[in-house]
Amino acid sequence: MVKIFSFPAIRPKPEKAAEIASVPYDVVSTEEARECIEANPLSFMKVIRSESTIAGIDPKDPLVYETAKKNLEDMIKKGLLEKDDKPGIYLYRVKQGGSIYTGFVANVSVKDYEENKIKRHELTRYDKEEDRTTHIDTTNANTGLVVLLYRDINGIFSYIESLVPQRNPDGLAKTENGVVHEVFRVTDSLEISRLIDMFEEVDALYIADGHHRAKSSVNVAQKRREEGRITEEAERFMAVIFAENRVKIHGYSRLVTDLGDFTKESFLKALSERFDVRPYGEIDDTVFKIPPLKESERPLHVFHMYIDKKWYELSCPVKDPKDTIGSLDVSVVQKIVMEDMLGITDPRGDPRLEYLGGSRPLLDLETRVNSGSYAAAFSMQPVKVETVLKIADEGEIMPPKSTWFEPKLLSGLTIHSLD
Repeated sequence: MVKIFSFPAIRPKPEKAAEIASVPYDVVSTEEARECIEANPLSFMKVIRSESTIAGIDPKDPLVYETAKKNLEDMIKKGLLEKDDKPGIYLYRVKQGGSIYTGFVANVSVKDYEENKIKRHELTRYDKEEDRTTHIDTTNANTGLVVLLYRDINGIFSYIESLVPQRNPDGLAKTENGVVHEVFRVTDSLEISRLIDMFEEVDALYIADGHHRAKSSVNVAQKRREEGRITEEAERFMAVIFAENRVKIHGYSRLVTDLGDFTKESFLKALSERFDVRPYGEIDDTVFKIPPLKESERPLHVFHMYIDKKWYELSCPVKDPKDTIGSLDVSVVQKIVMEDMLGITDPRGDPRLEYLGGSRPLLDLETRVNSGSYAAAFSMQPVKVETVLKIADEGEIMPPKSTWFEPKLLSGLTIHSLD
């Protein structure tokens, strides 16, 4: 079984929630974070990407983390953020287009992570793990959400939906693209106890998004144990929990800064020796996925590449459909394209390889390559949710940045203090 815990969240005053809430730290660059703060001085980006408030500073400079701490404390002192007077759980509802996603925010156990009851399907990148570990330890808070999934048993999701009150939310924010985020506080002890009891029947939780935030929270707990300053709250971290059949997955794009020893022409030729390469023609670059051109009775690896202002579809047969990891498109791209051809053997740390979230329009990939900052971009097809859970159950690890889950949640609507 897994454990969930209520906690007294630090939250924005309802009338300030829309101004404070921000996108997560890892979906924007430093410059984009700076633009967010310039447009909205109350943005929680001041806390989660504090380097954007200090011109010319190294993002790893200790001053960055001290500034994040100070900015968080200032928001509390000014009354922009307030800590609830008693523990609760926090229903989190997202209205996006015609879809409604409903989950809840609670604390989960570091011990459950260490015992693999909170299961992972990706490795973390060293630099990002180090960054968030220092951030959490310095600010003494979980300032971002880990997204966890559960297999819905015994009507858990229906019960959660029944808890959504017929009143205005305790926190509401609407993004520029019209997505509505609502938070409802639940403090009734009987309702919370029933939910906790229901999760005693759940064998495992699965990380959908926030591998770095989860691992960094565990790092902080382990560090504080060693230093003799552990607290009960530091043995837990904040998560938003959704039923596995109530989320969506997109692909996660790759960009490479150079082609190694290849020219554009020789790279295409070498790819043609390994894949069926077809010019794709015009695409709709306002969307985030390219429909495959090729159909086959046998399983195929299919992905798309943008290079020299043209899109191509690359495909090859899946060698062994029973090989859960090997049959992933991202595995083939990493092994054949990145490692064998380009010499990028460390997908977690090689600076030649960058990633772009799958909900960003294809135009973003084109713009980055056309600018000359990158030599080529690779757009991936989404993995099925059940495949991700199967991989985690088997104890296997997907290549980094294999999945982009929706809904993407905002930061700053709930914060967990480690005190």
